[in-house]
Amino acid sequence: MALLEVIVMFGSALSAVTAAILYLGRTPVRAVQSTEPEVPGLSFLFDGVDLEHASPQAEIAMRREPGVTDWQALKAGLSSRFPGLPDADDIQSVETLTLQAARSDDGAVLRLHREAGMTRVEIEDQVSADPNAKHAIQSLESELKNLRLAATAAPYPIWLADETGSITWRNAAYGTLEKAAKGVDADDASPIFQFDPDDLTGKSSVRAPVQMDGNGTTEWYSVTATQAGKASAFHAVDINAVIQAEVAQRNFVQTLAKTFAQLSIGLAIFDRNCQLALFNPALVDLTSLPAEFLSGRPDMLSFFDRLRDNRVMPEPKNYGSWRQEISEMINAASHGSYHETWTLDTGHTYRVSGRPHPDGAIAFLIEDITAEISLTRNFRAELELGQSLMDTFEDALVVFSSAGVLTFCNAAYREMWKLDPDNSFADVTIVDCLQAWQDQCKPDPAWGDMRDFVMKVGERAPWEAEVQHKNTGAIRAQISPIVSGATVIRFSELVGQPVAADPAPS
Repeated sequence: MALLEVIVMFGSALSAVTAAILYLGRTPVRAVQSTEPEVPGLSFLFDGVDLEHASPQAEIAMRREPGVTDWQALKAGLSSRFPGLPDADDIQSVETLTLQAARSDDGAVLRLHREAGMTRVEIEDQVSADPNAKHAIQSLESELKNLRLAATAAPYPIWLADETGSITWRNAAYGTLEKAAKGVDADDASPIFQFDPDDLTGKSSVRAPVQMDGNGTTEWYSVTATQAGKASAFHAVDINAVIQAEVAQRNFVQTLAKTFAQLSIGLAIFDRNCQLALFNPALVDLTSLPAEFLSGRPDMLSFFDRLRDNRVMPEPKNYGSWRQEISEMINAASHGSYHETWTLDTGHTYRVSGRPHPDGAIAFLIEDITAEISLTRNFRAELELGQSLMDTFEDALVVFSSAGVLTFCNAAYREMWKLDPDNSFADVTIVDCLQAWQDQCKPDPAWGDMRDFVMKVGERAPWEAEVQHKNTGAIRAQISPIVSGATVIRFSELVGQPVAADPAPS
């Protein structure tokens, strides 16, 4: 019986232990919670400019963009809240750095220090809220403050308008301009810029005038609109200087146009695209080209083709190379080296020149020189007639200007003195002639008197002298003043007088 009791007691104990194990197995065991409080804040560990480790949610504070390093992303994300973070090139040289938050109501502190060749950045913020959310709020508030300051203090007007066109916000520059335009008691909801909103599409700009109530003047602005949902943001830039410059330029062009209209020289200015940009009425008169054709802004090739059709240009020798000749003429004009005289079948003569202008423009000037050419030809014919007439004289004639330069001589002079002034490149003077005359004649004081007479200024009386030529004998020289201070010397051989012998040496 004792053995049976032992077995029963052992089985009961075993059953109790098994039940206890099963009960404990169904009861969850609570995890042991750490009693050490976690310090709120953000922590970053950098190896150079590369981020090696960051506390949970710390990377959210980094403003990552393509092409920037981890340190640049951290500085971009923290600079609005903690200005003064070093650049990437200065990380290695900074051992410790403590920065207070920019806002006075933000108690966060940024600490930077070097440890084991790496850089640790910690942000301590003794608040119970989520540190990352706190940082995001503080950064947004700092950025909002900067943006508000930039918009409000901008030197040009900025305003916001709702979908109905009513102004919901304006900066200080807009308010100042509004007071100047409308006065103190102005309606704030109505805009001061006069333009059609339909003219603004996207970010395109439109010029808008503003009427000044004080002095009655008009100021001009360039207005740009940016859509933001149902609202619109407007920016206005003062362009009064641009408007004044355009007005001055327009007045200057009108003045030039009036001046060009009075010129007798035909003017054709082609722009950098080789199209006719400006012409004057004289061009129409000289070329007989219709004003409608010129107003259509033809290109250079069409312009010269039309001149050829109107027979205002010399006929080309080879029509196949006509375009090549025109291209060469345009190229020469672009370098300022085109100067030609066109002799037309109508008997007219034109002087044509091409000159380059700024910005690749080319100007052609066409001048009618028919009268000038006729006068020159008549003058040349008269000179030739006078020369032929003087060449018929047996006496040698030579004319010197008031400056003592030889201007005319006849054939008898060339024959007597064996001189031809036309073959000399330089001016032949009275001194040069006296040297040649004295070489062929015997000494005589009359030579010096001739020189003084030719160079004398004022009233002069004609006189004559007799000199001895070494070969032909006595020569009479008649020296007479003529118009414009010139002098004519007439040499005549005295026939029948022998050559005087040189005096015997004593």
